[in-house]
Amino acid sequence: MRTSSRLVSGIALILLSLLFSPAQVAAVPPPGADEVRWLWPLDGVRQVVEPYRAPAHAYGAGHRGVDLAAPAGTVVLAPAAGVIAFQGTVVDRPLLTIEHHGGLVSTFEPLHSTLRPGDAVSAGDAIGVVAVGGHATPGTLHLGVRLDGAYINPMILFGGVPRAVLLPCCDPV
Repeated sequence: MRTSSRLVSGIALILLSLLFSPAQVAAVPPPGADEVRWLWPLDGVRQVVEPYRAPAHAYGAGHRGVDLAAPAGTVVLAPAAGVIAFQGTVVDRPLLTIEHHGGLVSTFEPLHSTLRPGDAVSAGDAIGVVAVGGHATPGTLHLGVRLDGAYINPMILFGGVPRAVLLPCCDPV
């Protein structure tokens, strides 16, 4: 009995530390996320090739966005209204950044675009085409989203992250 009680206590401690770790704070949906619904940036089947993985700390390993299946040349659409903040090449990849309402900023890479900083876009507008380069596997588009400078899981804006449900565990103590 004592061993199972220690095991349950240990598991509870681990769960609590995960709930309140910096990685989990970064994954918390923005205020009002239930009302925010972005448009999917690609036509066709929604396929996430590489999911978002929050880092353990600000400089830790992780995947600060999602990689979506999209062959080179695929047209990419603005998921929400905003203003182009950056368009250009960073290291070896072309990318585009859009500033949206509410402190949200989206970045798409690799993406060739003719848009320029200051251009306004509406949800559903074509913003460019998938290119090649960078860390994204060929045939994918990386989409990263920041809220007030902190990366969040973009899928919460598309309604694609189910709510966690705790299930009963173990025999009663």
